[in-house]
Amino acid sequence: MTSDARLPEAFLTPGSSSFADFVGEVAPELLPSRRALPQGSAAELAPHATTIVAATFAGGVVMAGDRRATMGNVIAQRDIEKVFPADEFSCVGIAGTAGLAVEMVRLFQTELEHYEKIEGTTLSMDGKANRLSALIRGNLAMAMQGLAVVPLFAGYDLRTGQGRIFSYDVTGGRYEETAFHSVGSGSVFARGSLKKLYRDDLSATECATAAIQALYDAADDDSATGGPDLARRIFPVVHVITGSGQERLSEAAVAEIADAVVAGRMLRPDGPAAALN
Repeated sequence: MTSDARLPEAFLTPGSSSFADFVGEVAPELLPSRRALPQGSAAELAPHATTIVAATFAGGVVMAGDRRATMGNVIAQRDIEKVFPADEFSCVGIAGTAGLAVEMVRLFQTELEHYEKIEGTTLSMDGKANRLSALIRGNLAMAMQGLAVVPLFAGYDLRTGQGRIFSYDVTGGRYEETAFHSVGSGSVFARGSLKKLYRDDLSATECATAAIQALYDAADDDSATGGPDLARRIFPVVHVITGSGQERLSEAAVAEIADAVVAGRMLRPDGPAAALN
């Protein structure tokens, strides 16, 4: 083998277990946050994704996202996917600039896989949340030009045996949420819905139903959020994460829940009422 076939020195030099840090040193132009943009706001030039909800239950956590992407007042895509597995026990939902958000998710997935291969163990839930925070912070320059990415992160903590939810701001600030949370343009309506529907004793199916109810309420008041599309049979993406790992609910399972939600709304348009006690 000739010397020309050897890996560059950077690949053989010991360093941190962060894949993003390695790429930043070797080929920084490949990182989404390092790309140069012209002056001015680019917010109206790219599709934006909303709305994501997450809620915990006794055995884990559920995350669900609607399927609509908008570009200004136009529906850019009706069946975009906004919830992705991060690793076996966590998932991430995207809100904000769709293209950059998907790239950030892919980088985050690679970051977690790279750490596991280098260190021989998985990151803790707090470690995963911190790594995602660093990736968001690296996108701050683009966020200032209108290309913000604000994901929602959730997973099952094997150390504490419970589901956990983390939200972020555009500067990478990390905040742990209690019971449920939502991000995106319809988040205020989704959280209002979850306030009346959420209970500590929900099962996984009931928690998924509450999440879909919340997305329905968000779509009812926010034009950028898409509700269940019965004509095209397009329904939210729902992930359930427990101590056994994570599972994306099948289209048939989500459709069954969504059909029941819509049928209930035919009788009560404002949705199920909350108990007063």
